[in-house]
Amino acid sequence: MSEPQVLVFGGTSDARFICQILDQHRISYTLSVATAVGKALAGDIGGQIRVGRIDSDEIAQWLASHAVSWVIDASHPYAELLSHNITRACETAGATLSRYQRHSELDVLEHPLLHKVASLQQACAVANQFGPRVLLTTGSKELAAYLQGLPGKTLLARVLPTREVIAQCEELGLGVDNIIALRGPFSAEFNAAMYDFCAPDVLITKESGAEGGYLDKINPALARNIPCVVVTRPQPLVNGPELLESREDVSRRVLRWLQERK
Repeated sequence: MSEPQVLVFGGTSDARFICQILDQHRISYTLSVATAVGKALAGDIGGQIRVGRIDSDEIAQWLASHAVSWVIDASHPYAELLSHNITRACETAGATLSRYQRHSELDVLEHPLLHKVASLQQACAVANQFGPRVLLTTGSKELAAYLQGLPGKTLLARVLPTREVIAQCEELGLGVDNIIALRGPFSAEFNAAMYDFCAPDVLITKESGAEGGYLDKINPALARNIPCVVVTRPQPLVNGPELLESREDVSRRVLRWLQERK
């Protein structure tokens, strides 16, 4: 059939390699990303790309109109609302849903200066106990909330180097001394040099897994006695979708999907 039979959600490297596996098997698919940045990160994949945020009803309509039988949710681990909307839409449309989530490294490391918290509010409460310079490697989406939760602090925000993101930072009052516009992930050596340059009193980050350079962020900070606050991932839904955690999982599931179509 000419219409795509698989719909992939995600604007990260995870979604890209999933699309590459689908390309290898000549499976027709669409990758749905929220922004033009997500489209650019997808690179030269073979499938179609749709750009724009989408709610539950719109997802369900897309599934029906494009005869989608399988959805792969490879969206950001912290994009709770989108994952919830995808789940609802698949239930409505009767589509099979798989969730790709990179393997966690959260339990690999314990340290007196490593603080694991469940929310932005808890992260701010911990960070407020330390000095004034706070390095945020949590992205740009929640910058306003961090500014509100960390009054009187000097925020150093490591964000994507796009016009829209930098404009957002400036609108929030962050200047050239506060904005670190770089695309990761970064090596431990790169992060170490950045910590030496920025001299943060505390680091706030997320549980990004090996692909996101989690340990390469944390270890150099701890080696410099910089406290690290890690916002853990949202808990998976009880009786949620099938979970895929590796390239091998995805490859096996793709083969199974092809077999089911015969």
